[in-house]
Amino acid sequence: MASLERNNRILLDLVQQPGNNLCADCGAPDPDWASYTLGVFVCLNCSGMHRNLPSVSRMKSIRLDHWEDSLVEFMQERGNSAAKAIYEKCIPVFYYQPQQNDCAVLRDQWIHAKYEREEFTGENMYFQKVYSAELFEAMLWKKGKDNKQFLKCTFLLSQKDFTLRYFKEDSKVPKAVISMKDLNAVFQPEKIGHANGLQICYVEDERSRNLFVYHENGQVIVSFFNAIRATRLAYLLKKNPSLQEKDDATELGSVFIGTESHGYSVSESSSRSTRGGRWRCGIMLETPERQFVFMCELEQEQDEWIVAFKKVISQPMTPEDYANEANLRRGK
Repeated sequence: MASLERNNRILLDLVQQPGNNLCADCGAPDPDWASYTLGVFVCLNCSGMHRNLPSVSRMKSIRLDHWEDSLVEFMQERGNSAAKAIYEKCIPVFYYQPQQNDCAVLRDQWIHAKYEREEFTGENMYFQKVYSAELFEAMLWKKGKDNKQFLKCTFLLSQKDFTLRYFKEDSKVPKAVISMKDLNAVFQPEKIGHANGLQICYVEDERSRNLFVYHENGQVIVSFFNAIRATRLAYLLKKNPSLQEKDDATELGSVFIGTESHGYSVSESSSRSTRGGRWRCGIMLETPERQFVFMCELEQEQDEWIVAFKKVISQPMTPEDYANEANLRRGK
């Protein structure tokens, strides 16, 4: 009994520590479950998704279940921050990292990608190459405009010309060719009536258009979603380099981006650019030494860059990061 009480007390102390006090997968506060094979503390919702990976993750309640000494020792050695350094080591900027209020398919596939497929450990770059391929093809169910029935269509993303095409089944002529310039995608399971429902928004003839699609397989639809994000980011970087530093210096330097706990943050800025009215969407990057203001042309680009900055800021700093920060501060 003494050992049981001691172990429960250790676990309750562990889950209050920085890093462990938020779910390792969705960031929900006060997680009360743990994977004793992965060494992470997670919330109730994510624990249910971990149970779908019995060969990888085994769950226990930190309050209700019996914990052997060896399992408690492993949780002490690992913890959320150490596990993230392994399983989230190489997450692409474009890859969407879901939060607690995101739909189930996003959170479920995030957990599968991290722990089952180990997409972000740096050991296997296959999936990242798939998302960022010049051509990405998916067969999806698309809602018809007139009869509202879902029919199978082939969707083709191209980083050659930055378009999304879709074809009716057995047709070689695209039903539509959509530019990445005005395209966005968001999961809308309730609106579409399917747990894996995705809404694709774009502009055609100065009017907003929507495509409603889904796939029965969660991995397929989430991969398609991240491929859209990869193609969109490639478009922003190669075809529309609208992120400009507001500083009028003739030479742009390097800016180290650390973690929030070290004084780094990013937010929207209401500042107006001195380079013309079209640069109207500001981004404020704060470092311990100074503020940097960047300007974007479109709100969507502003949102995407803020997400990218926040991703970097959320990552724990490694010894190499500390060395890089010191070198930049010394002007090396």
